[in-house]
Amino acid sequence: MKKAFTLLLFLLSLSLTAQERVPVWPKGKMPDTQAHQIAAMTNETSQEGFNPDKYRIPYLEWFEKPANPNGTCMILISGGSYMNCCDVSLIKKWNKELTKLGVQCVNFVYRTPRPVGLPIYQSAWEDGQRAVRMVRKEAAKRGFDPEKIGVISMSAGSHLALLLATSSQTPAYERIDKVDDIPCHINWAIVNAPAYATTDGETGTPAMREGYGTDVKLSEVFKFDEKTCPMSLHHGEIDPYTPMGSTLVYRELRKRGIPAELHLYPNKGHGAFGFERGVEFMTQMGFLGPVQPEVALYDRFTSDDARAQYVKEDLWPEGKMPDAQEAQGTPYIEWHFPKELKTKAIQIIYSGGAYIGNGPDSFEVTPARRYLNEKGITVVTMRYRTPRPEGLSKHTTAWQDLQRAIRKVRSEAEGYGLDPDRIGIMGSSAGGHLTLMGTTSARHRSYLAVDDIDKISCKVQWGIGIYPAYALSDGFDGYNEHHGNEDSDVLAPEFSFDLDTAPMLFIHGDADPYSTMGSVKTWEKLRAMGIPSELHTLALREHCFQRTASPGTGSYNWLDRIWEYLAEWM
Repeated sequence: MKKAFTLLLFLLSLSLTAQERVPVWPKGKMPDTQAHQIAAMTNETSQEGFNPDKYRIPYLEWFEKPANPNGTCMILISGGSYMNCCDVSLIKKWNKELTKLGVQCVNFVYRTPRPVGLPIYQSAWEDGQRAVRMVRKEAAKRGFDPEKIGVISMSAGSHLALLLATSSQTPAYERIDKVDDIPCHINWAIVNAPAYATTDGETGTPAMREGYGTDVKLSEVFKFDEKTCPMSLHHGEIDPYTPMGSTLVYRELRKRGIPAELHLYPNKGHGAFGFERGVEFMTQMGFLGPVQPEVALYDRFTSDDARAQYVKEDLWPEGKMPDAQEAQGTPYIEWHFPKELKTKAIQIIYSGGAYIGNGPDSFEVTPARRYLNEKGITVVTMRYRTPRPEGLSKHTTAWQDLQRAIRKVRSEAEGYGLDPDRIGIMGSSAGGHLTLMGTTSARHRSYLAVDDIDKISCKVQWGIGIYPAYALSDGFDGYNEHHGNEDSDVLAPEFSFDLDTAPMLFIHGDADPYSTMGSVKTWEKLRAMGIPSELHTLALREHCFQRTASPGTGSYNWLDRIWEYLAEWM
């Protein structure tokens, strides 16, 4: 009686979340059938009395129709090392959240464990191509657009998702009926922690060299054909199924001009992170409906009501400024103290301007410092010397000003009741390049000491690079000629990456001509040094992505990424 009641509850739970199950293959037509393989989620296989013979055929599990459908469909794909389909809780979460957004969801359960005598992914890939065809076939009946089919996935399921996203023009099996005349491409993919993507782990193991090495490449199973779709890639920085797989996929997408996002999370292992970033990606791409009109950033942050006190100071003693040039003007810092101090940390912010001009009242500075004052953090803004100095590298005098500013802020922090060892720097564009100088080269002296303040360390605890320019060799003084995608495009030589190099957060537009690959390659370098850092790229967005942005997109919510990152230092 107890067993029957348990089974009844299980069947009832299925009926509350799913409308129907549809087998992927007709009886007797499934390719590469192997007796040890089943198609079942682990919550099914763990049930008492589970009969594997009833679960031999892969299936689609159609969930309830959304209350307000938007004409899109998402295929949900579990991970499980190609040994099982184990992400029951993720499937439940994705279905719940996406259905609320108007998306028709369908769970795809493929054959596991790994086939014998074939690549580990082969039977799942066969099942996957057939599943996409069947989903597209159902579009009219279920009320979604057959060209608005996406996938969301995890781990081995993300390896499968990459195959579906990049290689739909390569048949995984021979045609068996008219369903196979339907295209099997997908229209976008949200890919969490893809496993086996690099050649040091493509046979089904964690990446044995963490994705590094001159002979470690992206697996050649991904063809990147003409139907390759936009993607949002999400990966933990310490995942043994290396995030280098995601950075390499992202690079290949950029080579082909395919819009993409890359989200990398510090100190995170194997898991699905940043679902909200995936929703922002779909919003920006228009997959959830028309993109809303853009709003000016300045119009959203108009008040200094959260500021309690303002102090302005010159950076250098009179007559002591190194490499002084009359055309450059006088650098200074401004302290902005919040009304309600919630942390002793200090954030220094400055603008870009191609090292031709800069200003602390720009859209790159004022909204951010108002936002952070509202959060209870003290902000210091800086005006550094511009235009570019005569006879010196473009950044030389700005770097001197930054090192001096950090020292000056540190020297005064305790007097304001703040922590001299919790100081971060943040800049945009040329200011982002300057941030890289500050975070990677604190031990590299930019000027001779002029007073006792210069005996203080200019090491910072974190840096925030907003679309940093000039970070790569192919864009040393302007736009990136190769878009930063070639092996020859290396990090600029002025970044020392010394022993005081600080962790960083990067936010960069995917379509920025000052290439997002500068941020990506810096992130890769920091990871190789064991310095945990975070990165977010934004599909379709160019330089100054935040000046105006549409609600619900990453370009609109970018300041929240900064605050979440700063929480570690509060």
